[in-house]
Amino acid sequence: MILLDASALVGVFLGEPSADQVEALLRGGDTGITAANLTEVIDVLVRVFGNDLETVEARLVPLLVTTLSVVGTGEAEARRAADVRISHYHRRDTPLSLGDCLLLGTAIVLGAGVATSDVPVARSARSEGVEVVALKDSSGRRP
Repeated sequence: MILLDASALVGVFLGEPSADQVEALLRGGDTGITAANLTEVIDVLVRVFGNDLETVEARLVPLLVTTLSVVGTGEAEARRAADVRISHYHRRDTPLSLGDCLLLGTAIVLGAGVATSDVPVARSARSEGVEVVALKDSSGRRP
């Protein structure tokens, strides 16, 4: 399974350079997103980019029904997320959000990979032995 970072799905909605690669992952099956990252996707698209919530939901629902599973987090994932945060977070050099840490903690517990364009997430994932699908960021660079 490949877990999508919030930036991956936001990139699809905004037509960023990673959109084609993320869409290919979705078509390939066995992709998921943590509930925390799904929350971030909706928040960023509505609050930051000014999209209407109903429009965002209308585009999300078909993905969630067909190709993208929402992966819950339990105690094991939360504990691994805490370990990741403790081990890797640095305010300036590795600014991992709690959502990032939950993504990585969940990937570690499930033995899943992560798809991200975020350098700190990719660096932390690699150091934890998590497979990284390196996506292009808005400038076309990969982590």
